[in-house]
Amino acid sequence: MDIFEKCYSFKGAQDARESGYYPYFIPIEENWGSKVKMRGREVIMCGSNNYLGLAQDPRVQEAAQKAIEKYGTTCSGSRLINGTFALHEELEHQLALFVGREATLCFTTGYLANLGSISALLGRRDHILSDRYNHASIVDGIMLSTGLSGGTIKLHRYQHNNPEALEKALASLSDQEAKMIVTDGVFSMEGDIVNLPEMKRIADKYKARIYLDEAHALGVIGATGRGTEEHYGLGNCADLVMGTFSKSFGAIGGFVAGDEVVIDYIKHFARPLIFTASMPPPMIAAVKATLEIMEKEPQHTKRLQTIATTMVREFKALGFDIGVAETPIIPLIIGDNEKTFTFWKVLFDNGVYANPVVSPAVPPGRSIIRTSYMAIHKDEELDQVLEICKKAGKQLGVI
Repeated sequence: MDIFEKCYSFKGAQDARESGYYPYFIPIEENWGSKVKMRGREVIMCGSNNYLGLAQDPRVQEAAQKAIEKYGTTCSGSRLINGTFALHEELEHQLALFVGREATLCFTTGYLANLGSISALLGRRDHILSDRYNHASIVDGIMLSTGLSGGTIKLHRYQHNNPEALEKALASLSDQEAKMIVTDGVFSMEGDIVNLPEMKRIADKYKARIYLDEAHALGVIGATGRGTEEHYGLGNCADLVMGTFSKSFGAIGGFVAGDEVVIDYIKHFARPLIFTASMPPPMIAAVKATLEIMEKEPQHTKRLQTIATTMVREFKALGFDIGVAETPIIPLIIGDNEKTFTFWKVLFDNGVYANPVVSPAVPPGRSIIRTSYMAIHKDEELDQVLEICKKAGKQLGVI
């Protein structure tokens, strides 16, 4: 049998393309920030994770351009061998200060940061406790750990953002067994925030470490955009903090931060760090620039939080089911896959781009239109989004 047979028999994508309901891989022809050009026309972008809008900031673009002139476009090697530039270490020092940790390690993407850090830490007979709604990069990091350790890692998936379920799982384990809780800070599809104070209490009670994925929290929540710990007014609750540069930082890459001895261990055992070319100079410089802006200009985060509060309130007032959203990530819960894709098309045809999300990215029967907002969205653009969503919602019987 031909291994490509599955490719020839896969017709779903082509059928959707021919029907005009295929929502994926649409090229962005021009990008103006809150608006983009797609298929030859301008649409409001409500599907981006460029939360602070800094990818379009001239200061960030200039920093990237200068880095290319000085260092070139690539590092041409992994961090372990020839791919560590002074720029990497400068950024890592800045990030450690920003998140209040001893040390930081940068990866080429946020996905690789989770894949590498989690798989480096977990070994034979270790226990990992993971929220059921955690991002796929966390899941894949656990799966890689299982392969590297010979399949003896114990995975416990607990009910989403449920401290009681987490405690029940931990209570069944021995104090002598190594345990790590891994969770998103802000959940990427639901738009809610982890109950970190309760998680910290439970982790201390059962001697478990906490790994906190702040990909959608940094720049988004907390008075100065420092994420979940700042949002709750807490000190350093998490033992490790992970972040990505493809959201608020307006670039691409990722990092993990924690105690220096732990970060040094990850540095020497994370396969996705050792065997992947490192972050290129323009991306490092872009992140350094956005980090300085975030520290000096907290008004960007404040504007984003105002928009989030407004849109949560307005979607609820229109009658949409938005679940437990409390951030700029606001899902419109549709449920049915076909209706979700139809809803997406009505939005797109009327000048709004948002993300249709179906299983396995969300649980079966919980398909959503994932809307997300940026600090650079104008009030009149938000009003348009609400009006067009209202039209689609009434047309399809969602509201």
